[in-house]
Amino acid sequence: MGILSNTVSVCHFKVQGEFPQENLFDWSLKQLAANRFNPIDQGSEELSVGWVHLDDPRSFDFDSPACCRRDNFIMFTLRRDKRSVPSAILKAHLEREEEKFLAENPNFTKVPKQKREDLKEAVHGMLLSQTLPTPSTYDAVWDTGSGLLTFTSLSAKSIELFEDLFKKTFEGLRLSAFHPYARAEGVLDDGNRVLLGQANKATSDNYLDLIKENQWLGSDFLLWLMYQTMNEASEYSVNQPGILGDKEPFVAYLDDRLVLLGAGENGAQKITVAGPQDHFNEVRSALLNRKQITEATLHLETTEDEHWKLTLKGELFHFASYKSPSVKIEKDSSTDEAMEREAVFFERMALLEKGTQLFDSLFATFLKLRLGAGWPEQQEQINSWLNVCAFCGGSL
Repeated sequence: MGILSNTVSVCHFKVQGEFPQENLFDWSLKQLAANRFNPIDQGSEELSVGWVHLDDPRSFDFDSPACCRRDNFIMFTLRRDKRSVPSAILKAHLEREEEKFLAENPNFTKVPKQKREDLKEAVHGMLLSQTLPTPSTYDAVWDTGSGLLTFTSLSAKSIELFEDLFKKTFEGLRLSAFHPYARAEGVLDDGNRVLLGQANKATSDNYLDLIKENQWLGSDFLLWLMYQTMNEASEYSVNQPGILGDKEPFVAYLDDRLVLLGAGENGAQKITVAGPQDHFNEVRSALLNRKQITEATLHLETTEDEHWKLTLKGELFHFASYKSPSVKIEKDSSTDEAMEREAVFFERMALLEKGTQLFDSLFATFLKLRLGAGWPEQQEQINSWLNVCAFCGGSL
């Protein structure tokens, strides 16, 4: 699903590096054009990867700013077309060609190795030319004001492909994963950022090290959210800049689905708890057995009856199945298609920005508690609540 859909999975990056001396938007247009997608429908090429328009993945001519710019946003889509031949079909056709070769060459009892390789290559090429490529598209929106880039895939292979092509396209720039520690640095003030540095368990600034050694950020955040959901009013206020006003109230809570991970006799043990939760008894039992929450469904609601829902991946802070309020555009007979697409884009980005602002405000609220002097007391309250489960009959 693309970024203009009401539900989409996204990950975030920060764009860093040496920016061009010329106008960023003009330069980006030229770079996208130089690395545009080339269709392979009429040929037999196996793979084609490049940029297309976010509004229309069939369009790949970056000949005007309107095709990739909306105010401070640069938008583009990664398109990957690939042909593939099912192994069973390849095998059947190859056997047929081998039989034909042996019939024409009775002196051979079997096809020589090199000849078989030649036949396989020829059959594969013939079948590829008869196969239509399968397209895959992944949207990217770069907010040049904040430096935040949103990408609509959580697949490791797709992310790697996107990072490689971005680096090749925008020479001098790079994508930095907006992982939990990086996000924490972004939402905290200077004083709390110092405390975060003191709590940092990584021994280097390598992003893989920062992720691996600071998994407590995700697990403690989700544990705290579960406790808050069951024992507090789940009411918070906006404390991060954005569309919503400072101190605007909102509600945040966990429900529907949680995933826990822990060591078992046969290695890592994964437990999924699905469905509306009453007392989280099953989850609490798992936590008492030294398991940790690794992902959960989070709901965010404002006083304007706007509702966001996402599955938070605790290790990387990816947003899976990120559902926002529906886009509602007022149309009349004078509205043309281009204006309507632009209106949908801005409305959609505003909704995503609101949801991210709410999430960051919630995360900042947790961090200030987690890094402050009040955390030991909060831990004791959480542990006491978990231990009540020993008497509530919850079990796995």
